Amino acid sequence: MKRFAFLIAGAFLFASYAGCTQPAGGSSKSPAKSESKIIHLTKESFLEQIFNYEKETEWKYNGKLPAIVDFYADWCGPCRMLSPVLEELQKEYDGKLQIYKVDTQTERQLAGALGIQSLPTVLFIPKDGKPQAMLGFRPKADIEKIIGEFLKVNK
Repeated sequence: MKRFAFLIAGAFLFASYAGCTQPAGGSSKSPAKSESKIIHLTKESFLEQIFNYEKETEWKYNGKLPAIVDFYADWCGPCRMLSPVLEELQKEYDGKLQIYKVDTQTERQLAGALGIQSLPTVLFIPKDGKPQAMLGFRPKADIEKIIGEFLKVNK
């Protein structure tokens, strides 16, 4: 677990600006749900679809497509600004990558296990290789550049 938290912490390759800090608290469980093809994850669905950090010590992505995982909270202004951008990107890259969202207010145990402290935190997960993280809001063009250069996905 510590090894994975270190991996995620080490993956923060982009500097943060205009981020929020997540408040402390407990966890509540709700089933994974899909909205506009963006998949909302719970801890259980994250373990199944993204990475099972409870069983694995080395990063092993379980998905079939490159992915973006947005850790957000409804009260976070930059998170609310990022949400429509991610919805547009999911439609534009349909079938080439998958965007997931994790509500850190309801999935506090998951966010804590991954060391998520600033919001939004966005993980870019290539099909093969280790994830990289982006902290804070970025314009759509910056995210598209990361998708092309790091995830190796084109429209």
